[in-house]
Amino acid sequence: MHVAQILAGPSMSASFEYFPPRTEAGWGALFATIAECEPLAPSFVSVTYGAGGSTRAQTHDLVVRLRRDTSLDPMPHLTCVGHSAAEIDGILARYAEAGVSNVLALRGDPQPGGAAGDFAHAADLVTAIQRFNDAGRHGAGTRFGVAVAGFPEGHPQTPNTLVQMDHLKAKVDAGADAIITQLFFDNHAFHDWRERCELAGIRVPIVAGIMPVTSLSGLRRMADLAAGTRYPAKLLRALARAGNDDEAVARVGTHWATEQCRDLIDAGVAGVHFYTLNKSASTRKIYETLGARTSAQLRPG
Repeated sequence: MHVAQILAGPSMSASFEYFPPRTEAGWGALFATIAECEPLAPSFVSVTYGAGGSTRAQTHDLVVRLRRDTSLDPMPHLTCVGHSAAEIDGILARYAEAGVSNVLALRGDPQPGGAAGDFAHAADLVTAIQRFNDAGRHGAGTRFGVAVAGFPEGHPQTPNTLVQMDHLKAKVDAGADAIITQLFFDNHAFHDWRERCELAGIRVPIVAGIMPVTSLSGLRRMADLAAGTRYPAKLLRALARAGNDDEAVARVGTHWATEQCRDLIDAGVAGVHFYTLNKSASTRKIYETLGARTSAQLRPG
């Protein structure tokens, strides 16, 4: 289903992110996670794409398996840095043939020594996808839905927040149907940013990115990967109380994420996107605590 249709539905969306494993054991663990999460009936699941397209083949394999073997609706990430226009067209053609309805268009991070490619910005990739759509290459009467990334707490490569908003507006003006945000732990920052989006004339639905903290080592890795993310003092204090007890850390992180979701649902957010790290326990616990057996029950229409 087209992402615009998903987000126009009577209830909010809820979606999960997975990444393609690099080992056979990892594939087995991932599909065990998927089997546990599938009953939650997510609106869609995103599949990551390594820097410079480094996991292109694995991403495509995972997307095809999700389409073939599960009831889940995959939304592959597609990054443009280091790719030619012809390569992007080829990837889109393969996804269209596999019955994929939506893509998450990202600039991506260049690989050291890699080619520059034909695209400088994510907005250029959105334009290319819409050009593919306009040519009727997805199939009769069908088009790719396009989601793009948003950064409620700022993008480290663009410190000027006004320029950041200009970049986001450019992606929307190029044809993006929805925005999925980077993970955040401070809902106040998200609510303020969402209001600034509205003031900038950005009218597409915004899906909030949530990642439950499950370990201190994972938190530190995310601090490196999601540079600029703020960690509220109350969260850090609670994690400090948990100390080196991994189970206690996971309980704190899941509780914090649950309260974030409760606030976002009450504030009428269009959707919540869970960064699962290919695990299911925290996400399933959040649903359980919120009294929902499926995604549609998080906020009934």
